Amino acid sequence: MLATFGYVGFAPFAPGTVGSAAALVVFVPLRLAANPWIEVLASVALFFAGVWAARVTEQHLGVDDPGPVVIDEVVGMLVSLLFLPFSWPVVAAAFVAFRCFDIVKPWPAGRLESLHGGWGIMADDVMAAIYANLLVHLLVWFRPEWMR
Repeated sequence: MLATFGYVGFAPFAPGTVGSAAALVVFVPLRLAANPWIEVLASVALFFAGVWAARVTEQHLGVDDPGPVVIDEVVGMLVSLLFLPFSWPVVAAAFVAFRCFDIVKPWPAGRLESLHGGWGIMADDVMAAIYANLLVHLLVWFRPEWMR
């Protein structure tokens, strides 16, 4: 249930993208709490829960990095949005940037994917999310008018 984020991972088309979008169900209430450290704590807690859930799901399905596991995309979106101003253009920019970095997996994200079990499933997406977060921070800083 956790690994597939309530079965979102079984979406018939682009489950990773659907999982990234579904992360907004968690992000919006966290952001409305108006305390960025709650977002950090939730991201860290979901990361470790995701490592466990992804490992268990891999063992259960007998497949490395199974497609239905999307908790990594959920955590990735939360990390992509950390400490950024809240606006829908910022959310959209973080979403697109995260999906691109998650697909391309620039170093060291691709290398992190080779870590054993749930660690590899989760770590590469967190690295992609860090890249996305930094890129969107630069966009907000250099072109704040684009992010309103």
